[in-house]
Amino acid sequence: MILVTFIGAFTGMSLVALLETLYPTGWMLTLGSFGATAVLLYAIPGSALAQPRNLFGGHLVSAIAGIFVYHSITPELLPAAPLAVALAIALMQLTRTLHPPGGATALIAVIGPQSVHDLGWGYLVPVMAGVTLLFLVALLVHNINERGSYPHYWG
Repeated sequence: MILVTFIGAFTGMSLVALLETLYPTGWMLTLGSFGATAVLLYAIPGSALAQPRNLFGGHLVSAIAGIFVYHSITPELLPAAPLAVALAIALMQLTRTLHPPGGATALIAVIGPQSVHDLGWGYLVPVMAGVTLLFLVALLVHNINERGSYPHYWG
């Protein structure tokens, strides 16, 4: 199991970093929140927090929360950072898409470098691209043998 976790995390994060390297758009694709997502996807794939609805939905609503707060309410660290995280958590709870790394995805939209701020709503593209790559690797590493079964459910 540790080897599968290692291979999954290494491969998933390598693909995200490779995408950023091959397509140097100035977009930050290798997000810190993806490290925490990797823990859930590869080490505890049976967790409700690692299932596709939570994975995709959690990052999506959290990115939306962070972008909205920074661009529509205030770019000032205080109150933008706590407001983005709190709003992200509330939205994840409302949509039943709780994924703890989503809180960091919202925070990055506020505290990220200028390249992230310049993206505006375009921040959704690198977030969802990275999540998709991590998910595809999880499908592969957890289902390559007969004992694998990820995801446990889709909805």
